[in-house]
Amino acid sequence: MKKGILSDTHSKVKKAKKALDFLINEGAEFIIHAGDVVEPEILELLAHCGKRYVAVYGNNDAHLTQYHNNYNLVQEPYYFKIADTKFKLMHLPFYMSNDAQVVIFGHTHAFEVEFKGGTLYLNPGEVCARNKPLSECAMLEVKSNKFIVNYYTRKSKKEFKLQKSYEFKRQ
Repeated sequence: MKKGILSDTHSKVKKAKKALDFLINEGAEFIIHAGDVVEPEILELLAHCGKRYVAVYGNNDAHLTQYHNNYNLVQEPYYFKIADTKFKLMHLPFYMSNDAQVVIFGHTHAFEVEFKGGTLYLNPGEVCARNKPLSECAMLEVKSNKFIVNYYTRKSKKEFKLQKSYEFKRQ
């Protein structure tokens, strides 16, 4: 199953829509937003994208609590299971223990992927293109025997393209 992963959209609604549309066109069956949603319009995009989704509060999302009951917006760390795989979702990288098979986080605005002690740690980078002239997102494909992570970037006015693909054998 493919999971489209994005984070740190901040106030960039158009960039968020482009990333979300791209991930869905690439086959994402589930969308995960790792926090700093910032704009209610981005929650609307998630809710109406046609896929199941989850979004975690980021350190810039306190004002979104008024929308908590209207969207699948959760507090960190949030644990959930999809297809026999346990996930931990958070924004701040404070709960980096290996108590899930996949740990997804944001906040640093930098793409990171590491497989350590049987756990995949993944930060999809920033959609907002604040710290660099790139919008970033990732696709995680979970198979019974491996994890495949595709890292995508998009320069302003360009299309998303695959930067690198990673494969990790599940234990």
